[in-house]
Amino acid sequence: MLLFAEGLLQEHLTRMNIIISSSLMTLLSLCGTSASCPSVCSCNVNQTDCSDLNRLASLNSILDQLPFNTSYLNLSKNNFTIVEAGSFSNLSILIYLDLSRNLLSTVSPSSFSQMNNLEFLDLSENVLVRLPVNLFSDLGSLTELILRDNRLKELNPDQFKGLTELRRLDLSLNSLISMPTHLLDGLQNLVWLSLVGNKLRTLQRTTLEPATALQHLLLDGNPWNCNCNLIPLKHWLEWIMYTGGHVDSANCSFPSNLHGKDLRSLPMEMFRHCYPLYLETRNPSAAEGHQVPAGPAGDCIRQRYRPVSVRRATATVVVAGVVCGVVCVLMVVTATYGCIYATLVANEHQQLTHGNSQQQQPLMVAKEPEQDEKEDLMPTIGKGAEATECVGWMAFPPEVCV
Repeated sequence: MLLFAEGLLQEHLTRMNIIISSSLMTLLSLCGTSASCPSVCSCNVNQTDCSDLNRLASLNSILDQLPFNTSYLNLSKNNFTIVEAGSFSNLSILIYLDLSRNLLSTVSPSSFSQMNNLEFLDLSENVLVRLPVNLFSDLGSLTELILRDNRLKELNPDQFKGLTELRRLDLSLNSLISMPTHLLDGLQNLVWLSLVGNKLRTLQRTTLEPATALQHLLLDGNPWNCNCNLIPLKHWLEWIMYTGGHVDSANCSFPSNLHGKDLRSLPMEMFRHCYPLYLETRNPSAAEGHQVPAGPAGDCIRQRYRPVSVRRATATVVVAGVVCGVVCVLMVVTATYGCIYATLVANEHQQLTHGNSQQQQPLMVAKEPEQDEKEDLMPTIGKGAEATECVGWMAFPPEVCV
């Protein structure tokens, strides 16, 4: 607790010293003790305008002549090609610095050292290809940084480390092909970011998430590859818009069937083939750094990628209709077959019954004459002596009967 209190006290004293120094310098300038304004510039109290000189000029030659109380300095539209280390060390109270529309190709790592009060820095419309890693490390009060329209191809993950007060960052119209994962770490006050007109094909959601205050994101003019890797970004953009933020169009360039389509308005059914990748894999390399963590967070991600609206898909409706139709046809065929089978069995049974009746009737007719003949013979045999003789013949052998 003592160390924490000492730190707060020291920070408070530092701010008081800066305010006192600024006030003293202002008083000195009013008393006429400041350096004279350069002849090629125009000075008004603490504002100095050295823009549009229309000739090759040395930056240091101008800086050496500036009043020491300068808070606003405009050096745009000149032909400066380099900013050397410590060039602005004598302007520690500088708040606003414009170096746009020059020919700057080299900026030394310590070019902006000891500029703790600087809040606005414009380096747009130069020819910068890369930036030193610690170029902005001393600019703890910087709130707006403009790097628009340069030739930047890549940025170091620690490029903006220490810019805790930064609120606006303009990286548009460069040649950036990727954004490092930890580029925006520590920029918790960043509310506006422009990536317009670069060469970005993909952008990781984990790159943007550290900027928790971000509400304005400009993504137009990039050749976005709208494949499975952009699903996390799509969900993040939808979340930003849901919370009241603004995201401009992110038109797809790849694949060809999605060319010109806005990533924000694409239905999730277009990415249904990607769901197994996010539901089953836990390997970061499988989705360029995207992981499905274990526990409640992982369950939330799985719910997010679940195709909840798949019932509305046209293909699903068609397949369901075909299946129902096939089932109905099978039921009709089965019922028809049952009816036909029952009819055939009934006819066969009827034919069998009719056939048996026809076979039994001739037998009865054939037997009836025999019985009649017997009845006719019996009375004949039973008449007179012949009948007695015949009866005896039937009972005894012929020899006995004779």
